[in-house]
Order: sequence, then C-alpha cells, then structure tokens
Amino acid sequence: MPSSESGAMPAGEAPLLRVEHISLVRGNTVILHDVNLEIERGEIRSILGMNGTGKSTLAAVIMGLSGYEPTGGRIYFEGEDITELPVWERARRGITLAWQEPARFEGLTVEEYLRLSQQFGRNGQLGPAECLSRVGLHPQRYLHRAVDDTLSGGERRRVELAAVLAMHPKLAILDEPDSGIDALSVELIVDVIRTLSRLGSAVLLITHHEEVAAVADRASSLCGGTILKTGDPAAIARFFRNHCQECTHVNKPAADAVAYLG
Repeated sequence: MPSSESGAMPAGEAPLLRVEHISLVRGNTVILHDVNLEIERGEIRSILGMNGTGKSTLAAVIMGLSGYEPTGGRIYFEGEDITELPVWERARRGITLAWQEPARFEGLTVEEYLRLSQQFGRNGQLGPAECLSRVGLHPQRYLHRAVDDTLSGGERRRVELAAVLAMHPKLAILDEPDSGIDALSVELIVDVIRTLSRLGSAVLLITHHEEVAAVADRASSLCGGTILKTGDPAAIARFFRNHCQECTHVNKPAADAVAYLG
C-alpha cells in the first residue's frame, strides 16, 4: 500500500528532509515499501509502530548506515540528493542518529565524549555540564566517569542523549529514546526532545510508546515497512491503540485497519 505525505512548508521552500518512495528488499523479504516522509526545519516528527515493523530500519536508511542501502527511492536533505552519500558525509551535513542500544567509548570520560560531540556538531549552544543536567545526570557526579560498562544502560542512554544536545544537529534521529529509562523519566526525555526543537534541530522520533510520540508536531503509524496513516499525534495514537497494539497481523495489516484507511 503506497504511503502519502502532505507537506506544510511555505511555498517554494524545500523541507529539511524528504524521503521519496523508499524501499528496502533483502532476498525475498520486503522490509520497507514505498515510504514517503517529509520533515521541516525545527519540526518534531514521530514514527509510531510495534517492534519489528521497520522503524529502526527506516532510521538506518536515512542515516546511511552500511548494509541499509535502499533498493528504491531517493532521500533529499536541504534539497540535496544524499541517497548515495556515506554515513560520515550525512553526519557532516548535520544528521545524527541515537541508537536504541547506546554505543560505548572505552577510554573517554563523559566530558571528553560530550566535547567531542560538540566538535563534530554545529557549535552547540549548551556546554557539557548543562547537557548532562538536561538529561537528569548531575554534572559533578558524571563528567569524569568513563563511558564504559560501569554506567548502567539507562545512564549510557542519558549520556548519549546529552551528546545529541551537545552536537546540536540539524536533524536528530532518536531511535526509542526512552529505552532503558524508567517510566518516571519519560517527561525528562520529552523535555530533551523539546529542547532540541527550541534550539533549531528537527527531530525524527522512532517509538512504540504513545506518551513519547505525543510530543511530536506530526505523527505517522508504520507497519509492514509502510506508513499507514499520517496526521495529528493524538489521532495517530488512537489509530495505533485501536488497530496496532492488539493486532495479531503485525507487518500484515489486518482488514479492519485497511478499511479504516479507506
């Protein structure tokens, strides 16, 4: 089922990111199918879907990770076709991806990691201490900690989000940003996302939690590697709740969902 996307940008102005008819096929398996997506400058955009529906794969394709080259379609960033560009060239243009599983940087302190993120970013407006405070980590306790397995999964996740703040990217792709974070800290993650937007970064938010997706300006529901519906986050959350959470046909949308779209 082809997806559609209605742009809301001013006439004559290209969106920050435009994904056109992206598909990804491996062997006989269709992972993404005819995905269309636009993100404007400073916009928070969420992709809501169950695990295994293609959300993280879409993030990897946009970031240009090796092994995730699309088999069809084009990707444009600030009007430039970046479909063939490697991941480091996309990073240089201002795109960053925070994975669901945080990376480890053995030998670096948290402060060194955040300052390195600033160097590869856009001259971020927030220093390392403030970035840590924004993600709920006390600077005096964490600046000199090593970025290794002495940090818990939740602490590493917060440090990675602090690094995104320090980098001040043009587009931050956040893959399940609340992964490893306790439920009481969801509002903190939402505040980080809003801070990125206030500082001028666009955010593509990959999640299966309605509470996190609700922070977005626009939302889309994704299943079977296809965007089923796009609109107001509250409406998409209702669609997700009624047609996706209890669905026994994940990646094969049930007939009632298809009828709902019609």
